[in-house]
Amino acid sequence: MQPPRERLVVTGRAGWMGMGRGAGRPALGFWPTLAFLLCSFPAASSSCKILKCNSEFWSATAGSHAPAADDAPEFCAALRTYALCTRRTARTCRGDLAYHSAVHGIEDLMSQHNCSKDGPTSQPHLRTLPPPGDSQERSDSPEICHYEKSFHNRAAAPNYTHCGLFGDPHLRTFTDRFQTCKVQGAWPLIDNNYLNVQVTNTPVLPGSAATATSKLTIIFKNFQECVDQKVYQAEMDELPAAFADGSKNGGDKHGANSLKITEKVSGQHVEIQAKYIGTTIVVRQVGRYLTFAVRMPEEVVNAVEDRDSQGLYLCLRGCPLNQQIDFQAFRAGAAEGPGVPQPPAASPAPPAPDTFPYETAVAKCKEKLPVEDLYYQACVFDLLTTGDVNFTLAAYYALEDVKMLHSNKDKLHLYARTREPPGRAGAAPGPPPAPWPLLGTLLLLALLPTLPGAA
Repeated sequence: MQPPRERLVVTGRAGWMGMGRGAGRPALGFWPTLAFLLCSFPAASSSCKILKCNSEFWSATAGSHAPAADDAPEFCAALRTYALCTRRTARTCRGDLAYHSAVHGIEDLMSQHNCSKDGPTSQPHLRTLPPPGDSQERSDSPEICHYEKSFHNRAAAPNYTHCGLFGDPHLRTFTDRFQTCKVQGAWPLIDNNYLNVQVTNTPVLPGSAATATSKLTIIFKNFQECVDQKVYQAEMDELPAAFADGSKNGGDKHGANSLKITEKVSGQHVEIQAKYIGTTIVVRQVGRYLTFAVRMPEEVVNAVEDRDSQGLYLCLRGCPLNQQIDFQAFRAGAAEGPGVPQPPAASPAPPAPDTFPYETAVAKCKEKLPVEDLYYQACVFDLLTTGDVNFTLAAYYALEDVKMLHSNKDKLHLYARTREPPGRAGAAPGPPPAPWPLLGTLLLLALLPTLPGAA
């Protein structure tokens, strides 16, 4: 029999399994499709609030069987409330695929249950967690749902890694490379057998190449007897303290409590503990934008079925070379004065009228980040390119998350360059290539005297 830790990686085949028991109801047959679309496509606009409509409807109807004849009016009222919510956000959701899927799903459900479009609506009620001792709060979860327990009788403890994304945006990979990237639009941060994380970055200023994270989608995949598939989604000005289905843990399985959401600061700081894969995720809203930080065992990071499909997995591979910005060169040019020409690759955007002068940016970043490491330099860069003082706090909290999540306290501060040399970007660390051309030349010279006609 395989040890629990080995079974975790070998048998962790996860896929799209729906959204828990409620999603299996005939009445909500469209929900798995809606969840898939919701996570696969970025919102057309950060002001599209279809996520809120979906979550409220799910919360109002989940946890029971398909409505019988005597409670159909209540279900129809919930559908009309859902439809009203989608109409309110229609103008900002015209290009959002999840929005159009929800609208069609509502129409199908109304037809199935003979609901009229006119009639009473209902206020959505949030699902509440059962009291301690209930099935979702069991403390006797299977050992496989507690990753660290499998190491108790082993000599080597798990090796944890960290990845973070913040600011304009700045990426710290699992291998402690620090990069500043453009990456506008939707990009995958993590993609393995147990977890998918995708971020959407939008321009900070009109016409600017400076971007920041406006949307974050995290998918915890269905895993054995531990958790149902769960989706967490955050957007600008909306940092939920629950999953998209209104729950705060892993669902109805025996080990559901091995996945939990905790709200640290309302609307500003959420922490997600996924004990079954030894992972901690921190999501913050700082100013208008989101930051992301994760602590994950190296074994889970590398738990993938097809390594060739991980080319754009940013936390592992880093940003593509053509998406990287050398902010140190930009900062050095800014320190010399506005009249100094900037290299095209070093200048992510034309200076905006309301950005900070260099001396002011340095002073403000020094207040929160006294060590002149890459987090401090990222802070200065962000103030020079955006003029938004909240980016100072984004860099500060990103470093605080590193202090909490990184397993190697000697690597909290980074000072290395941020742009990979050509040919090295995205390459996995390893020994330098052998000098085969040089060796071949020397071998040929050594053999020349023995070759026919060489004399």
